[in-house]
Amino acid sequence: MVAQKLREFGCDEIVEGIGRTGVVGVIHGSRGMGRTIGLRADMDALPIEEQTGKPHASKNPGMMHACGHDGHTAMLLGAARYLSETRNFSGKAVVIFQPAEEGGAGGKAMVEDGLMDRFGIDEVYGLHNMPGLPVGEFAIRSGPIMAATDEFDITISGKGSHAAMPHQSVDPITIAAQCIMAMQTIVSRGVDPVESLVVSVTQVHSGFTDNVIPTTAMLNGTVRSLKPELRDFAETRIRQIVNGIVEAHGASVEIDYFRNYPVTHNHPEQTQKAIAIAEAVVGVGKVEKDVRPMLGGEDFSYMLEKRPGAFIFMGNGDTASLHNPAYDFNDDAIPVGSSYWAKLVETLLPPR
Repeated sequence: MVAQKLREFGCDEIVEGIGRTGVVGVIHGSRGMGRTIGLRADMDALPIEEQTGKPHASKNPGMMHACGHDGHTAMLLGAARYLSETRNFSGKAVVIFQPAEEGGAGGKAMVEDGLMDRFGIDEVYGLHNMPGLPVGEFAIRSGPIMAATDEFDITISGKGSHAAMPHQSVDPITIAAQCIMAMQTIVSRGVDPVESLVVSVTQVHSGFTDNVIPTTAMLNGTVRSLKPELRDFAETRIRQIVNGIVEAHGASVEIDYFRNYPVTHNHPEQTQKAIAIAEAVVGVGKVEKDVRPMLGGEDFSYMLEKRPGAFIFMGNGDTASLHNPAYDFNDDAIPVGSSYWAKLVETLLPPR
């Protein structure tokens, strides 16, 4: 549908299949040669049963747009239509419709498919709605704005026994409990309190009945960080703590640690450009310039590792939070987002 809309709008080039199911449109300005600006919208959904009760609710059971990516796509399509009609800029605008942000690393896949070099992108910009922030307002910060997201799977192998004869076991549940408690000291006793680091054990799986001490116990969880050195520290300490406790009890362990999305890090110069453009759209005083970082993850980070750019939050109003079954993208925000994209292109690619 996105590709078809871009064709109808008259984009100069439309490429499908970048990052497996990504779509890219190229719009040439009519005011001379110039630089190339990339604008990115994500377009995937989540495995959540929708509870909005809206006429436009998902028709697919167990799937819904619980993060507003449908709204992001609509806003960038609106900007693409306007820019294709007016072309009042120099250089090129590249509209990037990215799949699989929700854990699938579609941003990384597009980058690895040559997105930046193939289209000659000089700077790249992203946008995400934010429930709780009024419609018509923006929020941004220079530097880290969203966290690196890592996951761990820990499998502790002991020795099972009858629950009435625990002395004959090497109890993986007891060992797992000690690991969980000790891992809480990674942040509380290992990190400066003014820094941001999260270590959360979110799953514990072991046992199958009440009269058996099982052989294995599995722990799963996530680590969120805003600095590379804290990211390294957390992984190192998890391995040291778990290995040490397990060895002390005569058990064995397998630790799988997965480094996922890196920190979403806004570049200073491009952040200031984004602030100025947002203020031009909604007015001075309606752009928070130093918003607190969020410890959620965002795979736009892969694009910001390759090119300078900035990621900005846009108000969605007083709505349910992201990833909530009652969440609904606020359609009143669409003109604001489309205007931001259009203004960004016309400002950063002035006529020559």
